[in-house]
Amino acid sequence: MLKTVGLGLQDYEKVITEKAFYVDKTNFITEWWNSKDDVTLITRPRRFGKTLMLSTVEKFFSVRQGNNVELFKGLNVSEDTEMMKECGKWPVLFV
Repeated sequence: MLKTVGLGLQDYEKVITEKAFYVDKTNFITEWWNSKDDVTLITRPRRFGKTLMLSTVEKFFSVRQGNNVELFKGLNVSEDTEMMKECGKWPVLFV
């Protein structure tokens, strides 16, 4: 099946389940988690994937997701066994 270009898709799970092109930036999850910063400010121009990145972080950590590990199979973050122990273990507030 051909991959589609998910123009305007901002939900990580939807991007993966619809098999749209996804540039793997999941290394951000490990870097952010290990940084121990009190505050993280993500600044990028419009349409640079800020909401998709936050959706990715939410889907990774959220205890509400039933298929967290499946959504991240084959991506960079899945190679980090210590990080994968945190997958689906945290309550997440996504506003």
